[in-house]
Amino acid sequence: LCESSPRVICCGGGDFRPRTVWLGHPEKREQRYPRNVINNQKYNFFTFLPGVLFNQFKYFFNLYFLLLACSQFVNELRLGALYTYWVPLGFVLIITIVREAVEEMRCFLRDKEVNSQIYSKLSTRGTVKVKSSGIQVGDLIIVEKVGLCIFRHCFPVLHPKGSCFLRTDQLDGETDWKLRLPVACTQRLPTAADLLQIRSFVYAEEPNIDIHNFIGTFTREDGDPPVNESLSIENTLWASTVIASGTVVGVVIYTGKELRSVMNTSNPRHKIGLFDLEVNCLTKILFGALVVVSLVMVALQHFAGRWYLQIFRFLLLFSNIVPISLRVNLDMGKMVFSWMIKKDSKIPGTVVRASTFPEQLGRISYLLTDKTGTLTQNEMVFRRLHLGTVAYGMDSMDEVQSHVFSAYTQPPQDLQASRGPGAPKVRKTISSRVHEAVKAIALVHNVTPVYESNGVTDQAEAEMHYEDTCRVYQASSPDEVSLVQWTESVGLTLVGRDQSSMQLRTPSGQILNFTILQIFPFTYESKRMGIIVRDESTGEITFYMKGADVMMAGIVQYNDWLEEECGNMAREGLRVLVVAKKSLTEEQYQDFEARYVQAKLSVHDRSLKVATVIESLEMEMELLCLTGVEDQLQADVRPTLEILRNAGIKVWMLTGDKLETATCTAKNAHLVTRNQDIHVFRPVTTRSEAHLELNAFRRKHDCALVISGDSLEVCLKYYEYEFMELACQSPAVVCCRCAPTQKAQIVRLLQERTGKLTCAVGDGGNDVSMIQEADCGVGVEGKEGKQASLAADFSITQFKHLGRLLMVHGRNSYKRSAALSQFVIHRSLCISTMQAVFSSVFYFASVPLYQGFLIIGYSTIYTMFPVFSLVLDKDVKSEVAMLYPELYKDLLKGRPLSFKTFLIWVLISIYQGSIIMYGALLLFESEFVHIVAISFTSLILTELLMVALTVQTWHWLMIVAELLSLACYIASLVFLHEFIDVYFIATLSFVWKVTAITLVSCLPLYILKYLRRRFSPPSYSKLTS
Repeated sequence: LCESSPRVICCGGGDFRPRTVWLGHPEKREQRYPRNVINNQKYNFFTFLPGVLFNQFKYFFNLYFLLLACSQFVNELRLGALYTYWVPLGFVLIITIVREAVEEMRCFLRDKEVNSQIYSKLSTRGTVKVKSSGIQVGDLIIVEKVGLCIFRHCFPVLHPKGSCFLRTDQLDGETDWKLRLPVACTQRLPTAADLLQIRSFVYAEEPNIDIHNFIGTFTREDGDPPVNESLSIENTLWASTVIASGTVVGVVIYTGKELRSVMNTSNPRHKIGLFDLEVNCLTKILFGALVVVSLVMVALQHFAGRWYLQIFRFLLLFSNIVPISLRVNLDMGKMVFSWMIKKDSKIPGTVVRASTFPEQLGRISYLLTDKTGTLTQNEMVFRRLHLGTVAYGMDSMDEVQSHVFSAYTQPPQDLQASRGPGAPKVRKTISSRVHEAVKAIALVHNVTPVYESNGVTDQAEAEMHYEDTCRVYQASSPDEVSLVQWTESVGLTLVGRDQSSMQLRTPSGQILNFTILQIFPFTYESKRMGIIVRDESTGEITFYMKGADVMMAGIVQYNDWLEEECGNMAREGLRVLVVAKKSLTEEQYQDFEARYVQAKLSVHDRSLKVATVIESLEMEMELLCLTGVEDQLQADVRPTLEILRNAGIKVWMLTGDKLETATCTAKNAHLVTRNQDIHVFRPVTTRSEAHLELNAFRRKHDCALVISGDSLEVCLKYYEYEFMELACQSPAVVCCRCAPTQKAQIVRLLQERTGKLTCAVGDGGNDVSMIQEADCGVGVEGKEGKQASLAADFSITQFKHLGRLLMVHGRNSYKRSAALSQFVIHRSLCISTMQAVFSSVFYFASVPLYQGFLIIGYSTIYTMFPVFSLVLDKDVKSEVAMLYPELYKDLLKGRPLSFKTFLIWVLISIYQGSIIMYGALLLFESEFVHIVAISFTSLILTELLMVALTVQTWHWLMIVAELLSLACYIASLVFLHEFIDVYFIATLSFVWKVTAITLVSCLPLYILKYLRRRFSPPSYSKLTS
């Protein structure tokens, strides 16, 4: 049974009901099912323009300017030409609409690409190709090996073993492969096409969020008698899973928004950057200042005449106090920052999907990361074989290979001497000990070799001749596959296996046959697995066992090295397994088998009796070796995590994987440092247990926390505040067995409890909820598709790129945005201060100082380029920012944009505006037009010099912007004779007056900057000097 279309992010409620699905007949449906399409777009064709305009004008900032522009249609309030208000507003809206349109188009094309993916469908016309969007409930879809599973319920009719393994790490985060079984009666059909000839249907439960259970039935009506089979989770293929080998035919049961993966994905929230909220707050303060100044002006007129109209005129006159160009400058700046991220050659393949808040990356306090596929490659590699007296690492595997080779090439009698339970105890040679250990590892597992056609050799021939190039290993755990692959690399190869036998090939090509007598599978309770085999060549019966050191320590014979070496290997982040064996006589085995069968037949306490019988064998076993397997980390994970830690960012790992695996990875990745203890939170189910465990954790200091999803749920239910307080104090937190919705809940709680910014990183469909909930969502393009990448705000190709994304681009974006916003506010306050001084001197008249093009040109062609060039400024080189991540820590306090820095810029603006205006009034001689010429020229020069004062690292484009703006102003003077006396500006009197005023307004600030750099330098300046 299959779920179709993996990467659907749309969500929606609905009345979900059970369903009857006829195989291969989607037209027989009883109810309407959702279309199998992705739709990540925010708007459609009709809602785009209203939606964008609503989102713009719901903010006080833009609504204020709309009302301002509309007020100019009232004659009593008009202060100048209409274009002086409507052109800036129109420009801002056009930029926003174009940006939103581009993002919507990109989103549409991404969705179209996924919806157009081609799949094979069984039909009466044979196998036909169908788009993902055309798949319906009831269709029979063929899924190839490593094809992303898009459905739910499988009939692996073409699989030779009648079963298949499924990788579900993109759905639940678990690295273990899952065994899936077909419906028994369809497995007996000669060909897949016969599925269309039988009358059969599936009855399935209503869609729900439980990915670990399924209830349904399969009915074949044309049988005699009709066949009914129950269906469970073992018969299903969920969306976002991958078939490890073979070919599967599945009937589609759920599509679209009814998928388990989609129902476990929360609705994406509309994210607003913290920086935007802070700027919005500052604009409200500026608006308050605007109202106060307007009221003061009217009060100084003693509220004479139609004073209420005068208030509105003053509000319009001083409207520059709230700068309309602020929003467009910041939006264009964000587009530049996003472009810089995309073009950075040191982080290739990085994509910015949300260009509205790149500066958020500069203020992250908590990083929440997935494990499988994000920190690790989910590729297990054998690292260590330890025999007690000798250990073999990756560099000495050739020695193991030579020992194995010699064990099978020496005369048989030498080998025979050490065999059999009755043989005298002689000290074994290293060679024989290595051989015994390798043989045990090659036998004690649940791995099945599968042979597939490779284009040259067909499947049947490959299976007959044990063709190496056609063989792949299937198992529920990648750990087991890595162990078997290692034994193959040292000369002992698993070439065949069925339910009752196993075949190994020696280095010389000889096939060893073993009969499987009993298998005791691994369980989370027992933490070990065992197998009893008979060697067909000698008749020898051996019980092999492997398991966790905590369980095996009491089972093996006394030794003095097991505990110490297990600890050493665990500290290196290796997953340690203890391998042991016990030779059995025929009588001992027969006695065991009789008791074992009897125990399995009991009605009462069956599991307890079976466990007791098995435990009777698990005594005084011979310790053979320890194995160390490493889940390979992604490139440069350790240095990246260290950079993040030094930058003051706390890292939490949220994974769906097992507790032991998660703990090993945390140690291996140095998420938990060597000198930190780990507190493993014991499983709790009640309030009192949670209380006791929280108290135990409270007593520990500088201790990393490891907790399972079930225990976390109990703690959050009863002690949410206390748990979050303790967890936030911990240097690192690992949450294992986490459901996708639980990951999102943790992110939300962190945001609510700490008020700090969070960043979530993941690569699978199970991380989408967490990514969308976080303030910054980063998707890693994994091997299993782009589901997380498409849902994220930023997409990277490797985890190591996160360091540069935050330390360099995040830091620069935030600092540049802060400088740009404060400079735009300074530019507007300067001209507003001059207007206030002018009105005060001329009896509080509501007459504009500058009109028409002067007022538009001031904030556009005369100063826009130099001010906007601040987006290229940087205080330190990117190499320094990466080398000293402590620089990032300074930004977490929000100092670049604070009330303190805002107040400093306000005072600078008032000082400069007053100096320029009073200077022009003092130095002008006869005509009013000279005041305009002197003050406006001084104002332009002051702005250009202030940009130069603010810049920390010059870029050639900054110099071009300064010179270009100056040239534009000088050239435009020819056309501004209506406002400026062209003959006056050519005189020496004009030049010295402008120079004097500009020097008085700027020179004190240059002196103050020099003194501050000299006696109280910022931290970054110490690194650049």
